[in-house]
Amino acid sequence: MNKQGRIGFDNITVEEVGEPLTYGTEAFLSKEYLEKEKELLWPKVWQMAGRLEDLKNVGDFFTYEIGDDSIIVLKNSADTLKAFHNVCPHRGRRLIDTPADQNGAKGTRRSFVCGFHGWTFNLEGENSYILDPQDWQGCLTAENTSLSEVKVDTWGGWIWINMDPESETLREFLEPAAGILDAFQFERMRYKWRQWVVYPSNWKTALEAFMEPYHVSGTHSQLLKYGQFYAYSKAYGSHGVSGFDERDKSMKMSQSSSVTRVGKGADPRVSTYELARENYETVNFAASTDTLVGAAKRLVDELPEGTAPQDVIKHWLASAKADDAARGIDWPEISPENMAEAGLAWHVFPNMSVLQGVTFALCYRARPYGDDPDKCIFESYALERFPEGEVPETEWVYAEPTAEKWGSVLAQDFANMEWVQKGMKSRGFRGTLPNPHQEQKITNFHRMLASYMEGRGAPKLLKK
Repeated sequence: MNKQGRIGFDNITVEEVGEPLTYGTEAFLSKEYLEKEKELLWPKVWQMAGRLEDLKNVGDFFTYEIGDDSIIVLKNSADTLKAFHNVCPHRGRRLIDTPADQNGAKGTRRSFVCGFHGWTFNLEGENSYILDPQDWQGCLTAENTSLSEVKVDTWGGWIWINMDPESETLREFLEPAAGILDAFQFERMRYKWRQWVVYPSNWKTALEAFMEPYHVSGTHSQLLKYGQFYAYSKAYGSHGVSGFDERDKSMKMSQSSSVTRVGKGADPRVSTYELARENYETVNFAASTDTLVGAAKRLVDELPEGTAPQDVIKHWLASAKADDAARGIDWPEISPENMAEAGLAWHVFPNMSVLQGVTFALCYRARPYGDDPDKCIFESYALERFPEGEVPETEWVYAEPTAEKWGSVLAQDFANMEWVQKGMKSRGFRGTLPNPHQEQKITNFHRMLASYMEGRGAPKLLKK
């Protein structure tokens, strides 16, 4: 059961997210709101904790930190996972220390030993050693000496956790987004790179910077040379999607809403390559692949001048698909209708963003950092399909928010986020005015936040 539905308060409906709306700044600035998130939000939602490739062998584990909670996620057998609260039931010491300069802890163990008194637990979370158990006069039981279990499940190659034992299933939580995105087979993708940073903004401020293309003309104006960036945004239950749109609807194609699209220019053979190359090279070699960019570069040699844009796209993708097949990479079969509905990028409530392609994905996640509403842990990583035996070895790398580390486009986004956080504190700021067509994904995000947060920060219709 989705428990957010039982709370009664004044909130907009999902049908109203496309209306002119406003919402306040409490969710971004208030320490009290941040504390309430620890009680009302994070323990009640499914959260992406990691990827299956993080747990290759029995005994492999990693920790996922959210608010005051730390979760151990581990591979307890060849085919199953377990998750437990990272705390010893004896006196409350964490079983796994998480260094401040690392994005969680990881390792391989056959048992977990508390560093305080040596209580020991196996991979099933069962206690296997207590010093002097007779002193408890028979009151120790499996129930009060085992680790506290957390729900764990998988989708798309991601590992998800939920601290609420009464929550709906992961699939129920992810729908309808999961049903639309299943065809991309994210589980066949692997890390290309992954980076993180402690950034001076609220986690929602950071995440929202990547939830709409409406900011491109103001933030990434250099990209306007290569493509049009008018966009739509749409709510899908708890989640939302955005995609490139056409002001002239007769120009729209099934591929045109995604990142794999025709560029702006008189010759689509040339402009398509220029747009693909520019996106790839300035987004830290993500949001496309070497194969796609290489195939786009050949368009001018392989197609005659005057080829229609839709035929350019068709040839480009067929050529790239053949190139990948020769390397041992197969493409999923995605219908034009599915591709159109999947759009450009998804917000998966509460704190995950995925920009997807047929053989790649660029992903973001943001989380609170300690008790400071002005800081967050911001992460980005690229996924891609690789030939067998050519998957790169990656680790989480701490990277300062510079163009050298993240690419020029992400550095431009970083240059906004801190100042949005500061600007919302101005006594002259009256509240947000999200674009009703292009920023519905963000409005729906705040609708959903309010549904968990007992109505705090609920969007309100603007009066004419």
